[in-house]
Order: sequence, then structure tokens, then C-alpha cells
Amino acid sequence: MVNHESDIFKSKITFYVLACWILAAFGGLMFGYDIGISGGVTGMDDFLIKFFPKIYERKIHASENNYCKYDDQLLQLFTSSLYLAALVASFFASRSCSLLGRKPTILMASTFFIAGAVLSAAAEMKWMLIMGRILFGIGVGFGNEAVPLFLTEIAPAEHRGAVNILFQLFVTIGIFIANLVNFGTSMVHPHGWRLSLGLAAVPAAILFLGSLIITETPPSLVERGKAAEGKAALLKIRGVNDVEAEFQQIVAACEQARQVKQPFKKLLKRSSRPPLIIAIALQIFQQFTGINAIMFYAPVLFQTLGFKTDASLLSSVITGLVNVSSTFVSIYAVDKVGRRLLLLQACVQMFVSQLAIGFILHFHLKETGSLDKTLSAVVVALVCTFVMSFAWSWGPLGWLIPSEIFPLETRTAGFAFAVSSNMVFTFLIAQAFLSMLCHLQAYIFFFFSAWIFVMGLFVAFLLPETKGIPIDLMTERVWKQHSVWNKFFKDEGNRSYEL
Repeated sequence: MVNHESDIFKSKITFYVLACWILAAFGGLMFGYDIGISGGVTGMDDFLIKFFPKIYERKIHASENNYCKYDDQLLQLFTSSLYLAALVASFFASRSCSLLGRKPTILMASTFFIAGAVLSAAAEMKWMLIMGRILFGIGVGFGNEAVPLFLTEIAPAEHRGAVNILFQLFVTIGIFIANLVNFGTSMVHPHGWRLSLGLAAVPAAILFLGSLIITETPPSLVERGKAAEGKAALLKIRGVNDVEAEFQQIVAACEQARQVKQPFKKLLKRSSRPPLIIAIALQIFQQFTGINAIMFYAPVLFQTLGFKTDASLLSSVITGLVNVSSTFVSIYAVDKVGRRLLLLQACVQMFVSQLAIGFILHFHLKETGSLDKTLSAVVVALVCTFVMSFAWSWGPLGWLIPSEIFPLETRTAGFAFAVSSNMVFTFLIAQAFLSMLCHLQAYIFFFFSAWIFVMGLFVAFLLPETKGIPIDLMTERVWKQHSVWNKFFKDEGNRSYEL
């Protein structure tokens, strides 16, 4: 391999660039808080009595079916409507990133999210609740498109993996904070759920203020014809005076990008397929690990196992803490051991955890009654080992890899496909999980473990290593060197820049 970007481009970590990384990463905290808050709120009696009284009636009956007590399409729509809105919003966010820049798109994300928090907390009717979720969704769509791109573009190559993973670290912190909030507000009657939903405005407000402080990324400025501002931004974030070589590489990438007038059309060309296939597959696989099913519905899942409401929320707090702490493993290891090793190791650990949970529930949890204390503790421990391995692999790398593998001319469009794929499959899992739990029962964990096996094969044979490679040299150094993907570049010649 040719020498790394770190050998060519100088940089040092300044207080300002550190602030930019952390403030932008609050977009992840915003998203994580919402993931964590939804499952807790849908398990609160006051919330169910007000909006879903039939489910509350079903929940309190003594002979309830453990696997089916929460199976309600409208309740699932409360959680999953956010992802449909985010799916549509990600394509508008892609245009916003290209035309206005990453910074204003982040500002818009926080604004929509604050509006969603206010409407949700004030909800008196179901339509207000769903409308609040849709505003949350637009905020998530804009934030999840702009923040990972922003972090990837302002990070030096030798730290790019760790910096981008700040987004996922903040997602896990958001989930953990939401679990703590739910644990506290579940004791506040009758408006605890309003507090839970309204507090979503806090991370969004920090992101809003942060978006006024952070710089625009140099590639975004140069791409929009603001070369002088782009160079000034590069000087500011690199903390050194000698940025000419890196600046010239950005300018060259932008010149190439300008020849492409229709990035979405360019994405359909043969030479654009390798990163597009990888980006979409990673997002689909990330959801089919079963992680969101476990995170969304951890309180509900633990209640199904026979934990009381407070105990189930406390169990979710434990899994949340494991999620946060394990993400630090990824920050430390991703630029040292690479992306592939982390993903493959996690496939083994997640596969074993899901199978074990499935076997325990299949043989010991019947439709009524609950698990004994020892087995319940074992299931919580297995959920933790599952969450742990996801948190240092498919969680952060599902966002990192798609943000770094596209050339500049298709980066925002390609990443929009990645974000929207994530939202489609998050929606499908969120909408279907409680019904699948009801019909498949313990077999749902076998369903996810089969997917994890497929994911391991995909990584082993099709995913190239991207550690330490400059983002504007991915095509030459990664795709054209790969034994499978290099076939997509043969006989392309200059046709890839026809558009």
C-alpha cells in the first residue's frame, strides 16, 4: 500500500477542533435519547391509559400472554413513524448538505427535533403524539445525514475512525440517559411520560448552539466554490500552517465532483456500485442484528421475562451502561486493528448470545408465568454480552464505513441512501418486532442469529479494509485493489465522469 495520509498531511488536535467534534456529536445523543425514551414511555401505565387504554387493559390481566401483551400496530406506529419521516427527510438532507453545507443542515436538524419535543410533551391526542414523532423523525433524518459526514470530513485520516465513532458513542450515551430518565419519570404520576418526551429538547438545544460555533467542512466549502474559505477552515481545524498538500487534494476531488451534475444518477453507474452496495448492506445488517429490537423494547422485553416495571427499567439502565462503555473499545481499536476484525469478532459473540437467549426462552418461558430469578439474571447477562459486542462493531462502524467510502461527487447522495436504508429497516423492525415476538416467541432470537451468520460471511468475503486510507483515494486504493469489486472498474475509462 502507498504511504498513509498521516505521512503526507500534518495536523494537531486543537481545543477548537475537539469542540467541533463533541458539539456535532450531540446529533448522536439526540438520536440515542429518542431510541431509549420510546420503549420506556410505551411501557408506562399513565401513557398507556391516556393513549392506548386497550393495551393497558390487556397488560394488567393476570393470565396475559407474555409474548403478546404489547402487540398493537398503533403502539408500534408511535415508535416507528419517526423512522418513516427520517427516511424521507434524509434525501432532503442530502440536497441541503450539498447546496447549503453540513453546518446549516445540522442547525435544521436540531430545530425540527426541538419542535418535536415540545409537541410530544404537550400532546393531548394521538395525532399530536404522531405529529411530534414525525418532527423528531425529520430532525433525525437531517442529523444522521449531516453529522457523520461532518465528522468524517474534518477528521485527520489517522484519527478518522475514532472521531466518527463519537457519533455512535453519543447515540449510546443518549440511550443510557433516556433509560435513567425513564427510571425516574416512571415514578412521576400522571405526567412522567411528558417529562421523558420533553427532555429530548435538551440535547437538541445543545446541538443548535453547537451548530452556530462549529466550522463548515473544507470539502463542502470548496465544492460550493468558496475555495478561500475552505482553505481558512482547513488551517483552523488542522492547527498547522502547512496544509497546502491536503488542500490541493480536496480541490482536485471537488474538480472531479463538479463534472458530475446529477450525483444520484452517477450512483447508478457500474463504478459507483461497490460503495453503494456496501453502505446499504451495512445499514440493513446493522438492524438485522436485532439491536434496536432489544434497545427499543428492553423495558418491555424484561417485563415479558417477569420483571416488574421498575426492575425492567433498571435492567435497561444496566444494558445502556454496557452500551456506552463498550463503544470506547471501538474508539480505541478502530484505527489500530481496523474495521474488519472488529466486525468479525462481534459476529461470533452476537451469534452465541442470541442463540443462548433463544434456547433459554424456548425451554423455560411459557406464554404465562415468568422465568426464575437465576435464569432472568442469565438472560440480562446475555443481553449485555450481545450489546457489548454490537457497541464496538456494527453500531459505530455501520455509520463510519458508509461515510468514508464514497468519492466526493457521490458522498452526500450515497450516504443519503445509507441513512434511508437504515431508517427503512429500523422502521420495519420497530413496526414488526412486538408482533414477531408474539408469533415467533423465542424463535425471534434464532431469526436474528441466522442474519448474524450471513453478516459474518459478508464481511469475510466482501468488505475491504479502509483503515488509514485518505477518503479521496478510496477508489484507487480500496475498490480497484479488491478481488471482487475491481471488476466494476474494468473498461470504465473516462465514462465515469460523463454526467
